[in-house]
Amino acid sequence: MPKYDKILRDALSGTRPSKEQRRKLEGLANRTLAITKSIAKRYKAKAMLAGSITRDTWLPEKNEFDVFVLFPENVKEKQMESAGLQVGKVVMAKLKGTHDIQYAEHPYVAGKVGNIGIDIVPCYEIASTEHLKSAVDRTPFHVRYIEKKLPLSLSNEVRLLKKFLASNDMYGADAKASGYSGYVCELLMIAYRSFLGVLKAAEKWKPGEIIDLEKAYTKQDEPKLVSMFKDQPLILIDPTDRKRNTAAAVSAYNFFKFKKFAKMFLDSPSLEMLLGREIKPITEAELIQWQMQRRTEVLVIKFIPPKVVPDILWPQMRKFGERLQSILEEAKYEFKVLSRDVFTDETFIAAVVLEMEVSKLPSVQKRIGPSIFDQKDSENFLSKYKDMAVGGPYTEDGAWAVEIKREFMAARDKLVDSLSKPLDILKAKGIPNHIAERIVNGFEVFSETDRIMQIAERNKEFGVFLRKYFEKEKLV
Repeated sequence: MPKYDKILRDALSGTRPSKEQRRKLEGLANRTLAITKSIAKRYKAKAMLAGSITRDTWLPEKNEFDVFVLFPENVKEKQMESAGLQVGKVVMAKLKGTHDIQYAEHPYVAGKVGNIGIDIVPCYEIASTEHLKSAVDRTPFHVRYIEKKLPLSLSNEVRLLKKFLASNDMYGADAKASGYSGYVCELLMIAYRSFLGVLKAAEKWKPGEIIDLEKAYTKQDEPKLVSMFKDQPLILIDPTDRKRNTAAAVSAYNFFKFKKFAKMFLDSPSLEMLLGREIKPITEAELIQWQMQRRTEVLVIKFIPPKVVPDILWPQMRKFGERLQSILEEAKYEFKVLSRDVFTDETFIAAVVLEMEVSKLPSVQKRIGPSIFDQKDSENFLSKYKDMAVGGPYTEDGAWAVEIKREFMAARDKLVDSLSKPLDILKAKGIPNHIAERIVNGFEVFSETDRIMQIAERNKEFGVFLRKYFEKEKLV
């Protein structure tokens, strides 16, 4: 395939770690593993390396590795967690690194030695995934499976796939990315044997695509699988746990985006598609132009993000955006959101962007009541509205109708009112807990172009986010 050869060679030169970087990372990994094994013995536990370092598929920018501490099944969960943290803290002290405690299904030690990240994660040593106590218990099975099934000759092919996905914002199974994990990339490589092989397969995928490497299911089982993994566009059966879809995190957007980008690269290969291109923040002139073309109002709800891990923050941000839209679109308010998105740099800025199809309304609002022949409901309707009516009550098509003064004529005013409530009311309204706790300490709602651009100029990521919002990727 001559037309791809040079591009793939050039891409690999910037995708492979240097000899010095490899020596440094692998040296520290081996040292960390030896120390962890020694300390874990005190708790009758074992240790093993995990992550892409074990199969040599790591990217230079991912300067990190994991060490899993495997405890016997008969150890109580609280004991396992406590001992796991103790092992991690001692290891990081011996390495003269820094650390803090992070939380997934179990707490674990997240450390740093220089610029290298080290996660020390406790789990149970189990005989099979049938005996899982938590998701992290699968990882040792993943490590062994990949070591057995993925030849080292394909390591660079995996790197190309990871880089391709990362360069186009599709890499990672975390809540922010909703994309393809490193493990998924490795399984796809086992299935299709080359970077180009994966792209050729992806181009032909259909929603509900099933990839079953170990043939855990028959052809007759496929309808059952589609039902079992409902609304998951790519079904990649975990070869170590047949009940799990390893690609469950992949969103519909990233499923179709990968299909499109695979076809684009195969048709017109370019180094830029593999290594990425710089996306510039939106300019004020462009923002004004987009709003003039669309005749919409962009509302921004800005606040300081809560200090929680990204996998909690991002789902809460999306739920918050969804809740704000539903508040505005309640029948009694009649505002209409065209589209929404959320942004956070996870430290200084969190924002929900609501692009409004209807953001301003007249001062009067019509309420249609029951049929004039429905005596009881008519009495209730008339009793409720007769004193507040500015028009009517009158009949229309055999039903009672009334015109009343609208409570909120601008969507912005409604948002400010809804969010300016005590914490217990915010939570009762469905505002996610961590976000509600930030909102009570302050927020802004604005739509002025100069204020939006002030944020975009201070925070390049927000400016890039706005560009991507308006320049949405065409998926077909």
